[in-house]
Amino acid sequence: MMAAYPRIAMDRTVLDQTVIDQRANDRGTSPAAWLIALLALMIALSALAGGQTGKYPQTIVFMTDFGVVDDSVAICRGVMYSIMPEVRIVDLTHQVTPFSILDGARFLYGATPYYPADTVFVVVVDPGVGSTRKAIVAKSKRGQYFVLPDNGLLTLVEQRDGIEGVREIGNTDWMIGTKMSSTFHGRDIFSPVGAHVARGEDWTKVGPEMPVSSLVRLELKAARIDARGVSAEVIAIDGPFGNLVTNLDAEDFLKLGYQRGQEVPVKVGGKEMKIKFVRTFSDVALGQPLLYIDSRGHLGLAVNQGSFSAAYGVKPPVELFIPRAGN
Repeated sequence: MMAAYPRIAMDRTVLDQTVIDQRANDRGTSPAAWLIALLALMIALSALAGGQTGKYPQTIVFMTDFGVVDDSVAICRGVMYSIMPEVRIVDLTHQVTPFSILDGARFLYGATPYYPADTVFVVVVDPGVGSTRKAIVAKSKRGQYFVLPDNGLLTLVEQRDGIEGVREIGNTDWMIGTKMSSTFHGRDIFSPVGAHVARGEDWTKVGPEMPVSSLVRLELKAARIDARGVSAEVIAIDGPFGNLVTNLDAEDFLKLGYQRGQEVPVKVGGKEMKIKFVRTFSDVALGQPLLYIDSRGHLGLAVNQGSFSAAYGVKPPVELFIPRAGN
């Protein structure tokens, strides 16, 4: 049976050539010319197909503090789809701590490096909805777009990436509905504007230009290092696990002189303790505390398979002090 396969292949080749010759004769065209025309058509169709399938759909990354117990998120997604049915919507999270602009800014800062230029971020963490706060579209120097309230959400992204331009949303043609709700700008303003930007419309048509210097910025404390050690702050709790997030980056912490495996004296929220500095959670026994460098490059405090916040009664914001090694 194995010897028959080459014979079958040759027979198929002969058959294909016979069909080509017959079609060429039917059209009064030489087989060579017909083949050239066929190859040109195949190349053109291949290029067209590659152009259609090789480009990913435009992406909107959507983040709110709405939660998912009601229809708010689905309504906003519906508004975006009604304007641009082919858009891809990625839900960053809808579980931002209610009203926490800082948490929204942190999550935005953490996610944006993993998305390409032209991605549109629609963010609705908006405790000032309906007030005099401005609704804006901003473009970063990385080429990403941000549709959100001007309340400090862009602070960390601006510090790292820079902002190229800002427009205040004022074009009613890009909004939805004749009667604007004073409490649901996620539906009426941010979602439709985000979809228009994602659709490739000129984002500068959204409204008047604003000076980048006029953006509202969060007042964030920086960690301070001196001869005694470092004074920092616990700024958040990391999701459902109860790990503490600090504003102390790894580089500054390592300047204190501690090595992995060492016990580090820590004062956090008025409590003094010694905690082992390790690489990952399982480097200490179950239920034991640890210091580690988290996935965003900052010092974190955790309990192996437990909650540091619950175990030690620490809730941000609280001060953190770590002395220099040997002090």
